[in-house]
Amino acid sequence: MSDWRYVPAGEQAFYIYLGDRVSVEVSQKIIMLSERIMSVPGVVDVVPGYISLLVIHEGSSNKIKKGIEEITLSGFVRGETVEVPVCYGGEFGPDLLDVARINGLSPEEVIAIHSGREYYVHFLGFAPGFPYLGGLDERLVTERLAVPRGSVAAGSVGIGGAQTGIYAMKTPGGWRIIGRTPLVLFDINREEPFLFKAGDTLRFKPISPEEYVRLEGLG
Repeated sequence: MSDWRYVPAGEQAFYIYLGDRVSVEVSQKIIMLSERIMSVPGVVDVVPGYISLLVIHEGSSNKIKKGIEEITLSGFVRGETVEVPVCYGGEFGPDLLDVARINGLSPEEVIAIHSGREYYVHFLGFAPGFPYLGGLDERLVTERLAVPRGSVAAGSVGIGGAQTGIYAMKTPGGWRIIGRTPLVLFDINREEPFLFKAGDTLRFKPISPEEYVRLEGLG
């Protein structure tokens, strides 16, 4: 913990920085700390990020920090591996051609590269169930749209800079949309509302428009 940094974030909150670069190792520490820190008296809530944890609290921050220093982080959080079917391009991926053009690739190459590796779920954010994923191939790094869309369909798979992710619900957004999955990432009526959790691993599987419609019908 000697390399942790505490940064104030108002009177009743502070950040804990557990590293200085994005990595699975730092993410693992954040996941474990976010689970165990709630037992510290005075901690109200936490918000995880790539390399930091926002701690919202009541009472003395110094007392809370002392309680945090007593937490032991060990082991490894083993999440699930999830296959995510995606229909790339066409009406489901309106930005696929642009991503290919910008990066000097064919659409088929973009699909093969994007679906050809595993992605690590660092945390959920932006909107309920939206997974921030690590592992995007450098060949697919593409800047966000200059003007965000007013509405992006739930299940849309996008690229935003050096990140890729999946829109869990219909929201505005500026990521380049290259496909869509029929999977429901967030459903408040499910016993477990979120399809993914931090620490999971996922892999994208290309499917046809017909297969998308079939899977969507299975609900």
